[in-house]
Amino acid sequence: MKIAIPRERRAGEHRVAASPETVKKLKALGLDVVVESGAGLGSNLPDSFFADAGATIAPDAASALSDADIVLKVQRPLIAGEGELDELALLKRGALLLAILNPYNSRDHVAAYATAGVNAFAMEFMPRITRAQVMDVLSSQANLAGFKAVVDAASEYGRAFPMMMTAAGTVPPAKAFIMGVGVAGLQAIATAKRLGAIVSATDVRPAVKEQVQSLGGSFVAVENEEFKQAETAGGYAKEMSDDYKRQQAALVAEHIKKQDIVITTALIPGRKAPVLVTREHVASMKPGSVIIDLAVEQGGNVEGSELGKVVVTENGVKIVGHANYPSRIAESASLLYAKNLLALLQSLHDKEKGITLNWDDEIVKAIALTRDGQVVHPAFAGQTV
Repeated sequence: MKIAIPRERRAGEHRVAASPETVKKLKALGLDVVVESGAGLGSNLPDSFFADAGATIAPDAASALSDADIVLKVQRPLIAGEGELDELALLKRGALLLAILNPYNSRDHVAAYATAGVNAFAMEFMPRITRAQVMDVLSSQANLAGFKAVVDAASEYGRAFPMMMTAAGTVPPAKAFIMGVGVAGLQAIATAKRLGAIVSATDVRPAVKEQVQSLGGSFVAVENEEFKQAETAGGYAKEMSDDYKRQQAALVAEHIKKQDIVITTALIPGRKAPVLVTREHVASMKPGSVIIDLAVEQGGNVEGSELGKVVVTENGVKIVGHANYPSRIAESASLLYAKNLLALLQSLHDKEKGITLNWDDEIVKAIALTRDGQVVHPAFAGQTV
């Protein structure tokens, strides 16, 4: 059985879907691994590292993907008209495609996978159950995004994060406010705290209050009855009522005036990101303050943020809208993502039959978009192929 790891071709993507460590373990399962030349260069993983681990190095995408039974990618493949190469056309019918497919924002791709006869699996749909934790790509990548966001904020900020007492005077600590306390938010809190900032955080889910406090942060939220019910069974934040949003906005408006750093991380699966920081909030902040919008690719949590840009407002506030934060720390992100994929394949591996799919397994059902030429995921099943 052949596994192919092609080079990522989407703009700004520096990650790779395998590592030398995972190649060795895939080979130990009896699988043939082919890596396209240059696939790992953006993550400081040259071809020789993969070759030494036992992979075959293919000169181009066509030879890497030819007759591949399983294709491992970071982002969804390019389709006709998107770029330099129609990657999907190179996959054989019946091939398994495992990647972060972003189907809510690329519904035409879902239909294309079915038409091509590719069995496509969206890794970001991994269920939040105990045995799938090691396969959870959202957590592994968001964790690094939260870390990198604080590092970027420190770089953009014109002053030091920790309190510094010197003979020339005292430098006050930065005040950092984290909005949205998921995996990225928790890592941002921990990182900002380690750098010496005074950290506060907010979220609509009551369960995270203790987590914030355990990391040394203070919790900021309107704690009414709606707040107590603001979390789904899957652990995601619910969309809040307009009344709650007004109350929370008033609280945030007073709090945000005093902040030096704001990092927003709020996302709702399949929906446009909620606006948390308005233009009025930004206008109230001090010159030199920095806002990092981690949700900019889904419309943004911050009014005025622009995808791929650092915007400096009239009052001197920097709004940072870098795209694809995990790719900004590509080497670490690739190593973790590769392990997520490996864990999934190990769970599907049978000593006698190799990689086999149990379509009734809750993990397989959760992440499967297409099967045998049909769109099968409930969120997209009514889609025309």
